[in-house]
Amino acid sequence: MPFTLATWNINSVRLRAGLVERLLRDEGPDILCLQECKSPVDKIPHEQFAALGYGHMVARGEKGYNGVAILSKLPLEDAGDRDFADLGQARHVAARLENGVTIHNFYVPAGGDVPDRDVNVKFGQKLDFVTEMRDWFHGERPGKAILVGDLNIAPREDDVWDHKKMLKIVSHTPVEIEAYGAAQDAGKWVDVTRQDLPVGKLYSWWSYRARDWDEADRGRRLDHVWATPDISGAAHSSRILRDARGWEKPSDHVPVFATFDL
Repeated sequence: MPFTLATWNINSVRLRAGLVERLLRDEGPDILCLQECKSPVDKIPHEQFAALGYGHMVARGEKGYNGVAILSKLPLEDAGDRDFADLGQARHVAARLENGVTIHNFYVPAGGDVPDRDVNVKFGQKLDFVTEMRDWFHGERPGKAILVGDLNIAPREDDVWDHKKMLKIVSHTPVEIEAYGAAQDAGKWVDVTRQDLPVGKLYSWWSYRARDWDEADRGRRLDHVWATPDISGAAHSSRILRDARGWEKPSDHVPVFATFDL
């Protein structure tokens, strides 16, 4: 059962429902995982998406903040969620396809502006969240699974516009990269995007603060698609829809795609 999956931090699913519809119409992924929906589940405009063929949804939400949702053309069942670092926030949800593959959708905390947990509580929460991901993967092997989402960490030197300048900037600090790597290793996750696109700069986020994001091109790869080793070899056709950053009233993130022949 081949299917194409996309992940996208939408930065308010109600505000940008039209952009979600555009993506579903123009690109037609079988599954779309959204983060930062900023909506209670019952307020997500699912009827609009169902009219385009996405009749299945598994989601967790809260008013005005966070929130994760999985929209699908394919039947799926709710596979639960976990409150990482006991934050009491809607940052993880899982769904299981009929072929037995579990999809985990994550929205890792951004971590604030100062990379020091002693003076910045949000940075400590981020590190605790990713560390608990690591411990969970150690304790419960993910099995046949795909993990996607805004992980808010750009791990490689070519995942940021300037590695040296970014080393003290939250999202690319050594302590974050180390925590990211430990979580990835714990579940033996394969970075599908970099498996397909191993060389060169790749970004999925550009700041709203840039006067001309395209010309400045100071991006970061914060959005990821991972797979367990038993299915990573079936993944291909990874791509990042850079053009979406130039759509009217866009999210600061763009969709990341991968296709799986399963």
